[in-house]
Amino acid sequence: MPVKVLGQAKSRLAVLAGPRRPALALALASDTVSAVLRCPEVARVLVVTSDTVAAAALSELGACVEPDVPDHGLNDALTHGAAVAARRWPDGGIAALTADLPALRPAELGTALTEAAGSATSFVADAAHVGTTMYAVAPGTDFTPRFGGESRARHAASGARELALHGVPGLRQDVDTPDDLRAAVALGAGARTTVLASELLASAG
Repeated sequence: MPVKVLGQAKSRLAVLAGPRRPALALALASDTVSAVLRCPEVARVLVVTSDTVAAAALSELGACVEPDVPDHGLNDALTHGAAVAARRWPDGGIAALTADLPALRPAELGTALTEAAGSATSFVADAAHVGTTMYAVAPGTDFTPRFGGESRARHAASGARELALHGVPGLRQDVDTPDDLRAAVALGAGARTTVLASELLASAG
């Protein structure tokens, strides 16, 4: 799971969060990590970040943390994390998740991982059916994520199987804009996101 330097994260939420944007980015990541750690199908969570505040907070929740080297963007961070995971735990599959899924439920992720186990590479599209929220590979399979922008089409073109899942709205609802945040809160976001989002949305009117 990649976590950007908090001061640079979630730029499209600046209009809503202002100087509290780093705190909101950390709340989103913390609620996502917490949900993933409660999923029985998950053996461990590896966070890739160069942000010391995020590293400390997410480590305290129970995530393993790896510095983002060489810090060249989202897909490079994921590839680096996957390489570290493959060296440390060579017998396990790898699933990359975005760190902005505050309404994720452990059972939703479990459903996706169980379904993903039947394919060499697979992915879950976001709520807009444009981007991607999860990309998974079986043990020993090349890890080639294509997150960012219209990544659903790029993952499909790469030969990855799109998982046709129903009843997983929290897994699909990433948060990039104020409307995304409202949608996540309506689904039932985690406690950290809910508290901060309620304050920000109330102030916005």
